[in-house]
Order: sequence, then C-alpha cells, then structure tokens
Amino acid sequence: MFDVFGSVKGLLKIDSVCIDNNIFRLHYKATVIILVAFSLLVTSRQYIGDPIDCIVDDVPLNIMDTYCWIYSTFTIPNRLGGRIGKDVVQPGVASHVDGEDEVKYHKYYQWVCFVLFFQAMFFYLPRYMWKTWEGGRIKMLVLDLNCPIISEECKTDRKKLLIDYFATNLHTQNFYAIRFFLCEFLNFVNVIAQIFFMDYFLEGEFSTYGSDVLRFTEMEPEEREDPMARVFPKVTKCTFHKYGPSGSIQKLDGLCVLPLNIVNEKIYVFLWFWFLFVAVLSGLNLVYRTAVVVMPKFRLLLLRARSRLAPQDEVETITKKCQIGDWFVLYQLGKNIDPLIFKELVSDLAKRLDGKQSV
Repeated sequence: MFDVFGSVKGLLKIDSVCIDNNIFRLHYKATVIILVAFSLLVTSRQYIGDPIDCIVDDVPLNIMDTYCWIYSTFTIPNRLGGRIGKDVVQPGVASHVDGEDEVKYHKYYQWVCFVLFFQAMFFYLPRYMWKTWEGGRIKMLVLDLNCPIISEECKTDRKKLLIDYFATNLHTQNFYAIRFFLCEFLNFVNVIAQIFFMDYFLEGEFSTYGSDVLRFTEMEPEEREDPMARVFPKVTKCTFHKYGPSGSIQKLDGLCVLPLNIVNEKIYVFLWFWFLFVAVLSGLNLVYRTAVVVMPKFRLLLLRARSRLAPQDEVETITKKCQIGDWFVLYQLGKNIDPLIFKELVSDLAKRLDGKQSV
C-alpha cells in the first residue's frame, strides 16, 4: 500500500510542457495530493496504531475492542449538550432507554481511508482522459522552442514547421479544444458530485459541517453543541450481549474511545473549505470558458495578452482567420514557447494566413 501512495510523488514534478491550466492542476495535483496524504494518515492510524479502546466489565478488552470496531458504536443525539462530568459523561454519551431515546450509530469512520483514496482517483480521472486524448500534441509542436537559447537556423526551421502545421490543419482542430473543455466541465461536475457524496457518506452532516464549526467557535461556552463531536465523536457507547451463568442473555454497556476521530474531524473541516474553494474557482472557470467559446473579441484580448510583443494588427488577423480549435492550440503554445520566439511565430503566421487566398 505504501508503494501505491509513494507513486503519487510524481504529481509533485513540474511538467516540462503545460497542456492544461492552473484550475485544472488544482484538481489533479493539489486535491489528489491532499486526499492521498489524508488517506495515508488515516491508514497509518487505523491499521498501525490503535483506532479504538473500549471498556466493559467481565469482557476481555481485546474482544470488546474488536467487537465494537466491527459492529460500530453509537451516541445519543439528544444528549450532546449538558455539562461534561455532571449531566453527561461525554457529549452524546449518557444512559438511555431502548425505544424511547434516539440512537445514532457511527460506522463510516472505518471507511474514511478507502473513501479518501477513491475520491482522489476520481479527481485524477479528467486529467487521465485529457492526457490520453491530447496524445502529446503540444509537446510535439513545441519542438524545443521553450528554450531561449537556440540557434537561428534551428529556430527558423522549427517555426516554419509550426506555420506549415497551422496552415495545413486550419479549421480542423475544434474537436481537440472541445475535448479539453469537456474535461474542464467534468472537473466541475466531479467536485460538486463529491460534495454531495460526502454529505451522503456522513449521513447528511457534511453540507453544513464547516459553517457549523465556524458558528461553534463564536458561541458562548454554555450554549455550545460541538458539531465535530456530533459527526466524529471521540467517546461513544457500545452494547455487548453474552450468555449469563443461567443461560440468560446479558446486555453490557461499554464506553469506547475513538482517537482516530480526532484526525477525521480535522480532515473533514479542511475538506469542507477546500472543496468549496475548488468548486467556486471551477465554476468561475466555466464562465470564463463560455466567454472564450462564444466571444471572439474575448479570444482576441487573451491572445493579445499572451503575445503582447507582437503587433496588434497581426494578432487580429490570426483571430479572424482561426476557429476556436486553432486559437486554443496557438494559445497553449504561447504558454510553452519563449515569448520572443512566440512573437516571431505570431508575426510569421499572420502573414501566412493573410496571404492565403482560400482555406
């Protein structure tokens, strides 16, 4: 398992050729690294440390620990308040009457490490799709022009190859751009779906978890009801049944300490804010991408910003002659090619396209 997690360190490498953008990398780099790191942290505590300690009379502790870990523990939701040590033993831990008091079972903490890992896989999926569809096109077209030190002869030959490529493939690259836009849309759908999934996984508690924690820190001590203790209780109850001396069934109430939940509660507070941050940025990126697709003037402004050293009339010529796919490939090249070389490429390409009588 550690070898699997160790392979993720490849995400920390800086790509020599950029085929996406910062918002895209926020999904498949930053979020994947965060989720895998959290999964590894929980795994080490869950399977190497001691995730649960229970105590009950007349039952060996190791048996009680194993039983309660397998069959889950519970708290009493209407006993979350009260003074600890006077009204209740711990938040949610108090005597209760079967059939009268509501009982909430907590079992999802056993699955946290696996869920985090599979979430990381889904965040990487759009990147995998785009990398497969992209097929190394941008890397092939860069042709080492991202190096500022290159011989004049070599630079001239490679610029000519690029211009010939654009002239030959003009208006045939829309599908390439559409697939990238689709992966950006999938990134947004994925993060929204993951928020709903975590809300389902935590039994409806995740949607307001972060905001509840913020409100909790601002409340008066006597009015506080800790949302982290409600979602990830550190002390719970566990009921053990066994046969008594006369063959009757005895019901034994035990107390369980879950040190793993100290980690889990902090992880999900961070993930609540992080997923909200990523979702907002991804939504804004979709608005930006929609403007790129439907507004040629916006594409002109972006290409001007990317090739600010090139004459503006030449940039306008390229924008008028190119469709969205051609513009997208050229814009991606502008991210990777040295600015001075890209300026020369834009000028030569504008002249080539302007002199082309028919496409």
